[in-house]
Amino acid sequence: MAYMAQLDNNNVVTRVLSVSNNDCPDPAPANEAQGAAFLEGLGLGTNWKQTSYNGTFRKNYAGIGYTYDAARDAFIAPQPYASWVLDEETCRWEAPVPYPTDGGQYTWDEETLSWVAVSAG
Repeated sequence: MAYMAQLDNNNVVTRVLSVSNNDCPDPAPANEAQGAAFLEGLGLGTNWKQTSYNGTFRKNYAGIGYTYDAARDAFIAPQPYASWVLDEETCRWEAPVPYPTDGGQYTWDEETLSWVAVSAG
């Protein structure tokens, strides 16, 4: 199975589709051209990039709204908060303060730049 992300003119993912191994038989990521040709042949447009469901290439599985960064050869999620920075190794956004490790549930508060405990109930 090949997972293919369609990009708009700004390299933003507009949809992600799967292509069967019958239509895309070479092993990933070498089957990107096959997957793109198959989808284009169905009349589904152009500008397809293969994405990896388990992140073995292109860093992250593409989602709608993600951006494909050609220089990093990676799919990058939209920045969740202005204070978060991109980890260049993983191409994932990180909070300026590490997530608490006490087993609780927290949500990010951008105003205080801190994790706030989520109350049960």
